[in-house]
Amino acid sequence: MSVQYLKGVGPARAKVFAQMGVETVADLLEYFPRDWNFAPSAIKINQMRPEQTATVVGLVESIDYQSYRRQPIFEAIISDDTAVCRIVWFHGGFLRDKLRPGQIIMASGKVALYKHQLQITNPRFLILKEHSIDIRRKTQNSRLKTQDFGLTGPDEYFSGGVYPATSKLSSRQIKRIIRPVLDNLPELVADFYDKAFLKKTNLIGRKDAFAWIHLPPDEEKLAQAKRRLKYDELFLMQLGLALRRFRTQHYSRAPACTSSDKIDSRIRKRFPFLLTEDQNNCIDEIVTDMGKSEPMNRLLQGDVGSGKTVVALYAALLAVANKTQVAIMAPTEILASQHFTNIERYLKGSKVSRRLVTRGLTGKKRTALLKQIAGGEMDIVVGTVALLQEDIEFQKLGLVVIDEQHKFGVEQRARLRKQTTPHCLVMTATPIPRTLAMTAFGDLDVSVIRHSPPGRGAVITRWVDRGNRQKTYEFIRERLKAKKQTFFVYPRITALEQDSDIKAATDEWKKLSAEVFPEFTVELLHGRMPTAKKQQIMSQFHKGKIDVLVSTVVVEVGVDVPNATIMVIEGADRFGLAQLHQLRGRIGRGEAKSFCFLFTQSESEVVRSRLEMMTRSNDGFEIAEHDLQLRGPGELFSTRQHGLPDLKIANIVEDYDLLVMARKNAFELVRSDPMLTNAEHRNIRRALLAKFGDSLGLADVA
Repeated sequence: MSVQYLKGVGPARAKVFAQMGVETVADLLEYFPRDWNFAPSAIKINQMRPEQTATVVGLVESIDYQSYRRQPIFEAIISDDTAVCRIVWFHGGFLRDKLRPGQIIMASGKVALYKHQLQITNPRFLILKEHSIDIRRKTQNSRLKTQDFGLTGPDEYFSGGVYPATSKLSSRQIKRIIRPVLDNLPELVADFYDKAFLKKTNLIGRKDAFAWIHLPPDEEKLAQAKRRLKYDELFLMQLGLALRRFRTQHYSRAPACTSSDKIDSRIRKRFPFLLTEDQNNCIDEIVTDMGKSEPMNRLLQGDVGSGKTVVALYAALLAVANKTQVAIMAPTEILASQHFTNIERYLKGSKVSRRLVTRGLTGKKRTALLKQIAGGEMDIVVGTVALLQEDIEFQKLGLVVIDEQHKFGVEQRARLRKQTTPHCLVMTATPIPRTLAMTAFGDLDVSVIRHSPPGRGAVITRWVDRGNRQKTYEFIRERLKAKKQTFFVYPRITALEQDSDIKAATDEWKKLSAEVFPEFTVELLHGRMPTAKKQQIMSQFHKGKIDVLVSTVVVEVGVDVPNATIMVIEGADRFGLAQLHQLRGRIGRGEAKSFCFLFTQSESEVVRSRLEMMTRSNDGFEIAEHDLQLRGPGELFSTRQHGLPDLKIANIVEDYDLLVMARKNAFELVRSDPMLTNAEHRNIRRALLAKFGDSLGLADVA
């Protein structure tokens, strides 16, 4: 049912709710408070005791604003039929036009003893009623009962949830709209699990959870409500992943790409070095997957410079050896070109046909290439999202390799698999914490390369304060004289007036080339440049014709220049730790020792501690876990991008134990009832449809 038809809403407020993501009563129930208050029940004034938190109801006898004090105070004297109480608000001048004698107010706050008199300091308060003088006299001579003033108790006003509000809809207004809905929970909320499961997992019922999350009787029941609703969110997310994985495994067929000693030997001869143990283990897992007609769905993650590209090329050549085609997709043209250059290096003299497809390929050349791809004459096609364009058809696509998968959404990946269901290998150089591996990538099998190939130089990272900047420049100058190259990376292309303290690439490029390193070749690279210009600059840098490359994060992935041994990251506090580590991976790719300098204008202790983490560790997985704890999951991945429902109450870092339990239970359920057709799973199926829509193929299940 639409929220429009609830008491107190109507068409105008329904539009405001819609902007908040609330369109139905079910959405409203999941509009959870951001905080909770627990006010005690109202007591008589003579029952108040020092140091307790008390709620009292009384008649305002007098008010006084004492502006002359060093700390101005607003004072009200209230009374009931038992005693008189002083209430004080520090800096309370704003109350001069709100409180006045004759009002009945409810106040809740900390009780203190001041000059032998009890008072409540800085309480929350609510004006209940204003009365004529006759009613006030009657009130002073009789018991002051809350029901006499239309009050249902302090919970109605001071206890319960504090909701995320807008300028058009306050927290109190939202609370008043939600409260009546809670009376109808039995009709609105169905449980997912039987009593035995709830007892086994120590979870409360779903109806109680919704009642207590909005209006908790106490903090213990609030904790129980949170635990249940967090579990449900994580369970539905994991169930969606489990069903997606089940459908890929059981309802799709990919060409089986088998290996043999002969094929393995021919592929390995293409690499002029021995593969590491980690690389060989990953290849074994990939070969096993690709040998089946069940589509491979594997994530290959490895730290920067760990040799993922070689593993991916092995998989590509295995697919080609089985007479199928390969599509390799990267998020940027720079990275796509880098991949193609590496492939060319390894496949020189090979009969394997390969081409790079970019947006710049047009006209007759494009038409001819598309004809070759559709005819099966092109074995390996490398490109960006240009490969997703509708006019590109593969004759027999056996393998899709997607680099930096987090840059692509679910829909884009689905479109790449539009004609058949090829094997899919996803690569990322961004180390993925275990929590993200179970959520954003939860439907994939995972292979990990933890150790870099031998022969890589060490990378030393230093946090540089303002006083040592010039000394660092001199150190870089000596390295440049020794024919080594340097990256300078900035968080922005151009400066903004409101953030003038943040250095920008275009401005600093002029300064570095004219004032700091005038004797060296300094060039600028950023994402707004034409593709041809970017490729030209990268080619010159790779050939050693450019000494200093001033850039934005466009160099974050894929840029491989072994002679670049220094990186300066300006405004390092503006980057997440995982991104700093990713940038740092552009150096240390040769045998020489490399140096990464982190510059920041900030003198914050928090910034210092974050950057010192970078100086202590070169382990991308350790850094990624630390980054996840510092920044939270919301900044590191978008649930919508990965086709997952948004988490409204659960947190994959803080609720890791619940996540593990939810994942185990979800995958067990799919194994026992893959389409959720059993009667006892009806409510779960309905909830899943509400979260995922029909993307899981459940809508046609009765």
